Amino acid sequence: MESLLCDEIWVTSPVTPDPPTQVPDFDICASSSFYTSQQDRQQALAFCMRQEVIYMPEPGYAHRLRSDDIRISRFRLIQWIIKSRSRLNLSLETVFNAANYLDRFISMNQWHDWKCWMVESLSVASLSVASKFTESFAPSIDEIQMENQEHTCDLSTIQRMEMTLLQALEWRLRSTTSYSFAELLLCSIDFLQPTLHRELITRVTNQLLHALSDPKFLEFKPSVVAVSAIRCCSEELISSKSDVSLLTYVTDIIPHEQKDDLASCQKIMELRMNDPLYKIVVRGNSKYCPSSPITVLKTKGTNTCDCHVNLSGSKMQADSRSNQRKRKREGD
Repeated sequence: MESLLCDEIWVTSPVTPDPPTQVPDFDICASSSFYTSQQDRQQALAFCMRQEVIYMPEPGYAHRLRSDDIRISRFRLIQWIIKSRSRLNLSLETVFNAANYLDRFISMNQWHDWKCWMVESLSVASLSVASKFTESFAPSIDEIQMENQEHTCDLSTIQRMEMTLLQALEWRLRSTTSYSFAELLLCSIDFLQPTLHRELITRVTNQLLHALSDPKFLEFKPSVVAVSAIRCCSEELISSKSDVSLLTYVTDIIPHEQKDDLASCQKIMELRMNDPLYKIVVRGNSKYCPSSPITVLKTKGTNTCDCHVNLSGSKMQADSRSNQRKRKREGD
């Protein structure tokens, strides 16, 4: 599990520069240099449009989250992933990929009987796999779990959860997310002043991180969410002449049959932007953001979880065996 090699097609450069001492608000520069022309970016956008459905959660997932208890747990886990970005010096691509893995896995399983350690280990495994796939220097599992832990899973448990996650996702890790589209679209804009461009990038970044935590946006395709974020932020920031050019440019990628979805998504996003309570959750700095996954489901004391993970059919089954070292491995 030290590295992950997949046969998927890359739409951004697989070569990543050494990690900076401070992670920028938006990692556009890291991948935009991979494209030598506007035509390259257009081809990458077209590829993402064809692939985005493949990497979305199972149909009906957003509807299931409305009524199930895991909706609150999911929110806090996503916030924990976002907060881990600053602590571990991770890229935004890693954050969005980890959230995507988490949602795809949950959507294909029945979670009603899941125990506390299952939720915790899944979030840690999702971030660990995303880091190994994206980062040049991936943090260790101990580093991922190190902050304010009341209950931790041992290394072998997380590794088995990683394998369970990878098998469930069929090793398809090159996710197409709202970040993928926003990155390509924003790095293609060449008609804005640099200062204005940077401000737009920052605002879109914040809006996409807001949307990542909000299950309502899982009802829309990633391209629709990305374009909605750019439209909302540009309408606040840019003058009418430039705004018309920008809106036309980013909206053109959305097929005509999805224009209604775009209008609905943008309306929801605008309402969220004007909601003071919604603005509390910003980039993992909210009071509601747990410092570790365990705050989703409290346990007493500090425990090491020694668990057996098995994904069978559409349900994840687990049998927690405390302080025992005899395990039967499946799928290793």
